[in-house]
Amino acid sequence: MPELRKDPVVGRWVIIATERGKRPGDFVSQPIDVPEQARNPFAEGNEHMTPPEIFAFRDPKSKANASGWQVRVVPNKFPVLRIEGELDKEGQGMYDKMNGIGAHEVIIETPNPSLQLEQQTIEGIGRVIETYKIRVTDLLRDPRFRYILVFKNFGKQAGATIGHPHSQLIAMPVTPKRMKEKLVGAMQYYAYKDRSLFEDILKQEIKDGSRLVYENAGFVSFCPFASRFPFEVTIMPRRQSAYFQDIHPDEILLLADCLKVTLMKLSKALNQPQYNLLISNGPARYAHHGYWSTIDQDFRWHIEILPRLTLIAGFEVGTGFYINPTPPEEAAKYLREILV
Repeated sequence: MPELRKDPVVGRWVIIATERGKRPGDFVSQPIDVPEQARNPFAEGNEHMTPPEIFAFRDPKSKANASGWQVRVVPNKFPVLRIEGELDKEGQGMYDKMNGIGAHEVIIETPNPSLQLEQQTIEGIGRVIETYKIRVTDLLRDPRFRYILVFKNFGKQAGATIGHPHSQLIAMPVTPKRMKEKLVGAMQYYAYKDRSLFEDILKQEIKDGSRLVYENAGFVSFCPFASRFPFEVTIMPRRQSAYFQDIHPDEILLLADCLKVTLMKLSKALNQPQYNLLISNGPARYAHHGYWSTIDQDFRWHIEILPRLTLIAGFEVGTGFYINPTPPEEAAKYLREILV
């Protein structure tokens, strides 16, 4: 019989449709196209095809906007928000609007167009994570920005238009509604129970064990109880911290290890599925109306990995419910058993 499960953070209900049960072999992924060198703007040697770099890890003797880099950050050529200008908030009758101010950057993860993130060394993945930290820290110095989302789209169905391994970062002048729901849910739980919702989730998952995928000294990877999608995975730090950019240097390689193993398990189980990866982070720390003082205790940053194996249709759009044909316990068990 199908089950209704409630997400304890945002209160969203999910239908675990066991009667539609699907195994990993039922999800067939299409190969990812990587553009040829000559028309790949992210490939080494084609630095002239992108806007000038903002930041890069590169060989000491190499020059900016030339070969010799390991990770490279450039502005998006077609940004959804632009960094120049002022917000100019105003009302238009009963409606509110402001200018589309923000920042949109591309993090090119490797010079090698065929080396996917999980195929990099732990040190290579660590460089990518450190790049995220450096860019988030830098952009949060701009008082116009309220929230910064780091995300990765892998595959066309997940929104990637270029096959070369890359991530993106968008700084916004407002906190997105979905993040507000998480933040408010964490705050209310803390106010009611005087303890962290995310710490309780982590303890429950470790104690139960049925949804665990992988763990090390710093991070735990698990399939959420109310997973929206088949093989959805959350990576959560053991240490309480509301802000990803506060990650300790020794935690970067631990996160790299956890991320590598988790993505390799997904890749092996599902034939390199297309996915979205999101870092759910705390908002900018500016004193403003509605800001609360318990965020360091109640919210915990985390990573969500959402394989694109099913479609969102009218029922999901009309109700806000998700239908997941693969129970997270089955997905986690399958992933745990895969050796990488």
